[in-house]
Amino acid sequence: MTARAADRARYDRATAHLDAPLAIVDLDAFDANAADLVRRADGKPVRVASKSVRCRALLERVLARDGFAGIMSFTLAESLWLARSGFEDVLLAYPSADRAAFAELAGDPKLAAAVTVMVDDVAQLDLIDASRGGGREVVRVCLELDTSLKLLGGRVRVGARRSPLHSPAQVADVARAVARRPGFEVVGIMAYEGHVAGVGDAVAGRPLRSRAVRLMQAAARRELAERRAEVVRAVRAVVPGLEFVNGGGTGSVQHTAAEEAVTEIAAGSGLYVPRLFDNYTSFSGRPAALFAQPVVRRPGVGVVTVLGGGYPASGAAGADRSPVPYLPEGLRYDPQEGAGEVQTPLLGSPADDLLVGDKVWFRHAKAGELCERFDRLHLIEGDTVTATVPTYRGEGHTFL
Repeated sequence: MTARAADRARYDRATAHLDAPLAIVDLDAFDANAADLVRRADGKPVRVASKSVRCRALLERVLARDGFAGIMSFTLAESLWLARSGFEDVLLAYPSADRAAFAELAGDPKLAAAVTVMVDDVAQLDLIDASRGGGREVVRVCLELDTSLKLLGGRVRVGARRSPLHSPAQVADVARAVARRPGFEVVGIMAYEGHVAGVGDAVAGRPLRSRAVRLMQAAARRELAERRAEVVRAVRAVVPGLEFVNGGGTGSVQHTAAEEAVTEIAAGSGLYVPRLFDNYTSFSGRPAALFAQPVVRRPGVGVVTVLGGGYPASGAAGADRSPVPYLPEGLRYDPQEGAGEVQTPLLGSPADDLLVGDKVWFRHAKAGELCERFDRLHLIEGDTVTATVPTYRGEGHTFL
């Protein structure tokens, strides 16, 4: 029996009393992945990206481990909810235009002390001030650096279009603007190198593309390490008491941790290890989060149909954004239909061994987006469900 077949047997036994669709997290795999992130961070704390987890119970579990400290959130409303729930260090990774939430933040000393917001433009400070509604609390601010690699004089750009702040002088100018403005305090810098941390460099069947990605990432790491250090020096000249410099992501943990200027690493997807992380040379993890769909039809030889399953991931549309049939091994989509909203045909010889009511296990393309489809996660240890916990959706929250 292969390791994957053994996992399937465990998951089927553990959930035999549960009807699909359902979602699970294998805690043995989750904990092993957490330990690997800490190992790769080499002594620097890992800030957990909540977008990739979207379950309070699992955020609490990982933050109870040595080597993890703080949350990186994705909306201001989520940040405030987490702070009210007892999380004391929440860094909002994206700028916000949520005026009502800014009024809450500026009017509550507990929230203002726990939450740090992201800024890369003075206009964002104007919006926050206009939203205060009488609140006088100092708003903690993190400045975001654009990490993209610019070549040929800027005519070629590699990386996500995020912050407009690319040079040390630009970041320092905004730091000075914040420092001069009453009611704000610069406490950190963030730089997310998505073109390194979030792009696989070992794509099956595409050796030339994979080599090109590795060369690009090596060049990007060198350029960013030098520029990030210069940015930190420039900002510390304005804000000597800077508390943290955040960088990295699951795919770049050890590389980013090696930079002296970086004080903490961000990671989250590496806890669940979705399918997009199958194409990396820098690390390998254990798939921890899966979902099961029930077989509801047997249209013919070598074909079964499961209920639903069309849960595409965000990003540029393509086959790599679809979930992948994982267990039993050997199933594939019908190219004429793909993953459907209400039904999904699956092809392959393993289909002939599946009966109506059996479970087919899938891996999502991304991590936390799975939790937007399910209101609970069944936590498995060995071949037993030891707990069932709500996702954000299960607690009545869909923040984005």
